[in-house]
Amino acid sequence: MKNILRIAAVFLVFLFLLPSAVSSTHSEKPVIRFGVNLQYNPISMYKRYQPLMDYLTQNTPYRFELKISRDYLECLRYLKYNTTQISFLGDIAFVEARLRFGAIPILKPLGEDGRPAYRSAIVVSSSSSLHSLQDLKGKKVAFGNLHSTSGNLFPRYMLLNKRVYLQELGGFTNFSNHDEVAKAVLRGDYDAGAVNDTTADKYSASGLRVLAYSDPIPTSPIVVRSDAPKALTKAVTDALLKLDRNNPTHEKLMASWDDSLKNGFTTASLSDYRLISRMFKTIPYSCGKGCHR
Repeated sequence: MKNILRIAAVFLVFLFLLPSAVSSTHSEKPVIRFGVNLQYNPISMYKRYQPLMDYLTQNTPYRFELKISRDYLECLRYLKYNTTQISFLGDIAFVEARLRFGAIPILKPLGEDGRPAYRSAIVVSSSSSLHSLQDLKGKKVAFGNLHSTSGNLFPRYMLLNKRVYLQELGGFTNFSNHDEVAKAVLRGDYDAGAVNDTTADKYSASGLRVLAYSDPIPTSPIVVRSDAPKALTKAVTDALLKLDRNNPTHEKLMASWDDSLKNGFTTASLSDYRLISRMFKTIPYSCGKGCHR
């Protein structure tokens, strides 16, 4: 009996010390700060992104720490001044980071359909009499954040391509996020709104109808600084590319990650964002001169 108690005591001490030993092992790794822009409340951000940090820490020679910025400009500053060494940026934020300080895209998340792309959608109420983009002349339109690719940049180009100019609208407003745009249209405050396709699907049962979709947009990239060590880039790339959502173990592992990251990854290149870069450089003719400053 004494031997059993002695073995049990040793086992309990081992269990108590194990987390400390693991933590000690991780603390000896070089620290890499991973930047993300505040999209939800801080608690939700931690729940959605910390599991990714844990995975990268366990599967690379580095210890990853989450660094949440208050807005997209702060996220860019963190990366520019080496407060963060790697970041998950929106398409437009990446283009600006590339133009300002040479940030490099390394990976693109896959969507639910397995492709690294999504679309912008201009939506109206299901009961709306509007059936084409030309019908929006004289109507009030809700856009997403000024720095949103699918909520602002692409939909304005969609209108421009159909010769629907901003001054011909009955009015327009930029909202903070896609949910706010959808709700404004559902309330009847606006005749139409610009959101991403995920948000359009989300609110279709509530009474939204898609008036028009954009061409495919590459998913937002994970980027590194131009001086990032090759070993870091390779470690992150290898760790994330080996994930396969068709593998039940990997699917379970990614289940708690943010929706934009839970379907796996593919490699990214500068050419993927050439169109967005071209749009960005002609901002005075699309979303207002100086709106990205």
